[in-house]
Amino acid sequence: MDLIKVLILGIIVSILAVLFKSVKQEYSIICIIVGSLIIVLYILNSLLGVIDYFLEIVDKTGIDSQLFIILLKIVGLGYLVEFSAGVCRDSGNSSIADKVVLAGKILIFIMSMPIISNLFNIILELI
Repeated sequence: MDLIKVLILGIIVSILAVLFKSVKQEYSIICIIVGSLIIVLYILNSLLGVIDYFLEIVDKTGIDSQLFIILLKIVGLGYLVEFSAGVCRDSGNSSIADKVVLAGKILIFIMSMPIISNLFNIILELI
């Protein structure tokens, strides 16, 4: 049922954006941003239960919780970058969107260094 609500909201926001575009371009972009944020916040509410479940798994398995938190941050950053780049593209700034994606990829690489380091340490212990 949640998916249907998101789809309906997406269609309504798209129609409003097209209508606002003929009146004033700025209103269309604001409508897209607000609508997108509402959809993202609605979905994030559903996602919190899944995150709690994974945190329980991390506690039971003895995996370092900091690594899992870093992984969650990386996934969240990826979604934020994609959202921001989409807004840039919707406003007609595809070159800025490309720079946002590049910056996101670099930040994801930097944030993943503790995970990569931990992986190398495990490999060295096995050798």
